[in-house]
Amino acid sequence: MSKRLIPLAAMEKILKGSGAERVSDKAKAAMKEVIEEIAEDIAGRAVKLAHHAGRKTVKGSDIKLASK
Repeated sequence: MSKRLIPLAAMEKILKGSGAERVSDKAKAAMKEVIEEIAEDIAGRAVKLAHHAGRKTVKGSDIKLASK
């Protein structure tokens, strides 16, 4: 059950931008899965930080702090 949050084409761009000449479909899918897991974790921590600060709005500073 894969959620379509980030397109596979974006994964290929990231990998090719890092120097890969060719990228398999399995590599794109694996990269997508890992990045989405990390993003969901950071988003959850950022929401908690915003709530702790008494805000409903998540700010860029919350994301940056949550990613550390």
